[in-house]
Amino acid sequence: MADDRSFEDLVAEGAAVPTEGWDFSWFEGRASEARPSWGYARSAGERLARAEGALDIQTGGGEVFDVSLAAAAPERPRLIAATEGWPPNAAKATRLLRPRGVVVVEARDDAPLPFADEAFDLVLSRHPVSPRWAEIARVLRPGGTYFAQHVGPSSVFELVEYFLGPLPEDVRAGRHPDRERAGAEAAGLEVVDLRAERLRMEFHDIAAVVHFLRKVVWMVPGFTVEAYESRLRALHGRIEKEGPFVAHSARQLFDVRKPTP
Repeated sequence: MADDRSFEDLVAEGAAVPTEGWDFSWFEGRASEARPSWGYARSAGERLARAEGALDIQTGGGEVFDVSLAAAAPERPRLIAATEGWPPNAAKATRLLRPRGVVVVEARDDAPLPFADEAFDLVLSRHPVSPRWAEIARVLRPGGTYFAQHVGPSSVFELVEYFLGPLPEDVRAGRHPDRERAGAEAAGLEVVDLRAERLRMEFHDIAAVVHFLRKVVWMVPGFTVEAYESRLRALHGRIEKEGPFVAHSARQLFDVRKPTP
């Protein structure tokens, strides 16, 4: 959707939109991303309906976990918990999930999970910063499942490299499914299913680019409008002349089991 407002007005709007949580509804009509074929939130809901104890790791604002819990209704685990490391997101997740009986615990992404050994038979996560396989294995009961959607290698790198320039191959290969499979297996877990897809993304105006980079902070570390104004201005002109900026996200579905002794 074309927007004939000035560069300054669009950038100001993108810079003003709140970034808490993982609600991406603001992007409707200004950016789009194809969805993976497996339907993560619905599939997670089917597993929640059969679980006794469930944990959602790095839940963000709780939006996706909330959808999965709704998909599981009327069945639900007896014990439901979630973790989140960023305080504004933890507060938002608490407001959203507490009415569903979810205990939200603020815990740093790099800290041990604040739960006892073998506390859960289902652990979920959508787009964790980095899967901590040893901790996942520790809190899972024997026979339990880790079901998650991860970000894959070189995700949205067309946009990342527009701002940062070409990145080394080892950076581009980060989050490779083979590496993550090896990490899971090293922790004693069995990878039952692993799927990967690359999906088309389109950014229709520069406000969407600014908000995306402010919200997904690890894409262009230290991003600010002031630091990248010249690149933003050039990209604004390119979008006006050529149409949407196209990138591709990488998504991976992990279905992992903790073996029964």
